[in-house]
Amino acid sequence: MKRVGVLALQGAFKEHAELIEACVRENSYSIAVCEVKTAEQLALCDALIIPGGESTAMSLIAQRCGIFEPLQEFVRDPTKAIWGTCAGLIFLAREITSDAQLVKPLGALSVAVQRNAFGRQSHSFVAQCDFSSFMVPNPKLPQNGPFPTVFIRAPVIDRVLDPANVQILHEIQSPAGHSLVVAVRQNNILGTSFHPELADDNRFHDWFLREFVIKE
Repeated sequence: MKRVGVLALQGAFKEHAELIEACVRENSYSIAVCEVKTAEQLALCDALIIPGGESTAMSLIAQRCGIFEPLQEFVRDPTKAIWGTCAGLIFLAREITSDAQLVKPLGALSVAVQRNAFGRQSHSFVAQCDFSSFMVPNPKLPQNGPFPTVFIRAPVIDRVLDPANVQILHEIQSPAGHSLVVAVRQNNILGTSFHPELADDNRFHDWFLREFVIKE
């Protein structure tokens, strides 16, 4: 049985866990999900989701709790499946281009990330995104068209630092008409600017399990 951990230091970790559990129930996956707060819990995992929340707080808590170095080692292990959403993307990044002094990143994902790229919380929005170019659907689940993609004080990926190994999965258009990178993959690591855990739709989590954890 595979074990998927959700980093539970701060942020929307319960929402991630609930959607993973829903995928397991619907598909009878041989997967267990657990909250991760200690190095000992982390060591039992085959995969780790770093949730949305507040990247500064997440980084500081990890350092104070003594789990920062074990996290750094875990996310650089090519045999582990890793996914960071919003603040989790920032925490995973190699470089942070705005307010960089506030966050000590794990440095596993070879991208430069801009924090709060869309402005304040009041500028949060939901976009209907078509992920069919990379997301293979699960025939057991209803396919309801575009995915409701939640952006809350979201980062964007300014630059890909290792183009040979980092694949751009999705871009959206800014109000000014510029393309903004909001999802990337680097081998076993997935990074998304948005919050799939806050959508009433488990297709993205199901795809992560099948593509990164079970590897169907």
